[in-house]
Amino acid sequence: MLKTGKREMVLNFSDKRIKIALHVLVWLVLMILPYIVNSNRGTPPHRLSPEEETQFFKLNFISYFFLIAIFYLNSFVLIQNLFYRRKYLLYAGSIILLYGLILCVHFVLFKILIQEMEFNWARAGWFNLPAFLLTIAGSTTFIMVSDRIKMEKKDLERDKETMKTELSFLRSQISPHFIFNILNNIVALVRLKSTELEPTVMKLSGLMQYMLYETDEEKVSLGTEKEYLNSYIDLQKQRFGKKVKLSVEINLFSDYQEIEPMLLIPFVENAFKHGVGLIEDPQISIKLSTDEKNLNFSVVNKYSSAEGEAKDRSSGIGLVNVSRRLNLLYGNNHSLTIKKEKDWFKVNLWLKLSV
Repeated sequence: MLKTGKREMVLNFSDKRIKIALHVLVWLVLMILPYIVNSNRGTPPHRLSPEEETQFFKLNFISYFFLIAIFYLNSFVLIQNLFYRRKYLLYAGSIILLYGLILCVHFVLFKILIQEMEFNWARAGWFNLPAFLLTIAGSTTFIMVSDRIKMEKKDLERDKETMKTELSFLRSQISPHFIFNILNNIVALVRLKSTELEPTVMKLSGLMQYMLYETDEEKVSLGTEKEYLNSYIDLQKQRFGKKVKLSVEINLFSDYQEIEPMLLIPFVENAFKHGVGLIEDPQISIKLSTDEKNLNFSVVNKYSSAEGEAKDRSSGIGLVNVSRRLNLLYGNNHSLTIKKEKDWFKVNLWLKLSV
């Protein structure tokens, strides 16, 4: 990343023009480097006249372009069509033929540029072999590393798309269950002809708006999630009244910290689903607190194993989905413990909030 004042310029190495420029730069350096090194060696043991040095310079310079051609021929033709298809003998034969072609080209150039000296095939073969082998090794490494990076990038994109699809599926499973419970609340209030019906419908409208629009976002503010939780809890309080001893504590470090939507409500929903009914003296405790970097959330409710199993069979939707979502979204940056101790069902969730 290059910075100029307040503006930033980011080099995109996947851009074809930048790739071509980098290749040209590398080849220029490789072509110039031997002459820089030779210029610092002093007088060579075999003295050449200035004219002969110029002729050899031209010969080596032109030879580099043939090595460049072999580099890309091996990378994009021979490796792809022979080596990757396990035609190893045909590939080895092609490499030998290429080296023979390089020697022939070197012979023709030598005869054209250096007419005063005799061409020595053995010396030419020995002289050109290191550069040729280095070119083949370099091009093989280049294309294999390049193909590996492309493959890993595709795998990453595929995993990302799979995660998005799975998260959308899990989220869609939670939403119908939530709607089902709230509609039951409305039915109960209608039968009781309660004056709370209108504010309840307004709260339901707000919750539906949250579900339809906010849950499409990758993250929502904790302030929004808190309002959503409070509205849901108020609806449940209207339904059950004093039949359930309910304790709610919410202390946020900041309303502007963010969390993925619909992560907390399933635990509260589960507590009302399993913590009321035929249970004697039902109690539910909900605590949510955050600091600068962490979120702690706990839900505790009284529990009856017999009734809980019946409700699980009827709904078919439990905490498995939200646990799966947490693993996909947070990985090692979360901890979820679910315990059944005697008549109590306890959930504790810790999340590392993004800073």
